Amino acid sequence: MDRALRLAARGLGRTHPNPVVGCLLVKDGRVIGQGFHPKAGLGHAEVHALARAGTHARGATAYVTLEPCSHHGRTPPCADALIAAGVTEVVAAMTDPDPRVAGRGFARLKEAGIVVHVGTRASQACVLNAPFISRILRGRPLVSVKMAASLDGKTATRTGHSQWITGPEARTSVGRLRDTHDVIMVGVGTLLADNPRLNCRIAGGRDPIRLVVDSRLRTPLDAAIWTASDAPLWLATVGDEHREEARRLRDRGATLLVCRDDGQGRVSMPDLMLRLGTLGINSVLSEAGSTLTGTLLACDLVDRLFLYLAPMLIGGQDAPGLLGGMGIARLTDAFTLENTQVISLGRDFLVSATLGDFMRNGPPCSPA
Repeated sequence: MDRALRLAARGLGRTHPNPVVGCLLVKDGRVIGQGFHPKAGLGHAEVHALARAGTHARGATAYVTLEPCSHHGRTPPCADALIAAGVTEVVAAMTDPDPRVAGRGFARLKEAGIVVHVGTRASQACVLNAPFISRILRGRPLVSVKMAASLDGKTATRTGHSQWITGPEARTSVGRLRDTHDVIMVGVGTLLADNPRLNCRIAGGRDPIRLVVDSRLRTPLDAAIWTASDAPLWLATVGDEHREEARRLRDRGATLLVCRDDGQGRVSMPDLMLRLGTLGINSVLSEAGSTLTGTLLACDLVDRLFLYLAPMLIGGQDAPGLLGGMGIARLTDAFTLENTQVISLGRDFLVSATLGDFMRNGPPCSPA
């Protein structure tokens, strides 16, 4: 199952709206087939493993990280494929929370006489598929926030100079984060200040959908984001989608997501996240500035934190910090980090953690 989980992880950021899944077929103590789900619309993990095993699959045991599907989507049911191949035993990590499956896959296997075991490495499988579980159970993607700062919490100098606070190892790590998320998000303020490309820039990586929260449609038509990648560019905005600015941005190639107003003329972040959920987005990586990040926290929308710290001191009251907004009044109201880990990346440090009830003890999971 550990090997199957590693296989499943190869699909992170590539399978939305589907989950990531890995499968191994084992017979007489050796692996005869393996596979993972590479992309929505392509074969599921079980199908790839069965194709490699061929006729040797008869009498084998299948180790899968998620309950085999039992419904017709873009591809036929994997439960039927396992039955037809003559697999005699299935070991699964967890039940699929998708109501179209949710135990039906296991039921179909048992009806065909296949022995089913559920719960092996369930907690690891749930963490791996936390983005998918979030969308299914909460209707919104799992939101990760990435920030980079000096040790005194500054994200730039008082003149706005910020490239580069962190070193090459940290930037490679950020590239891996982008590679494994469905969407990368910034606010228009960050776009105007830094002119980011928002692409992956690591060997073998893929660029996520780029999303700019741009309430008044101020995204320049000559920004680097237009030409830095072939990945889709989405702009979240409010108001009349037929105004001239909207037409120009659509003509340039952007997709507009018209969201509810938060009461102050800005995009409602809870509404945006729900809209992304309806679009099948499982995960969002926010690399926004202090204002939008503060809003995400205030709206209880942050599930994971990736904070890169550089061993330098910038100082200055006018140098921007990590979080904007009003902030809390009492320490008892502070945002509490859970599952905190610290690793070295060259000269820098990465602090990773989870926030909120959804990820506190691992995402809600039904192992059986």
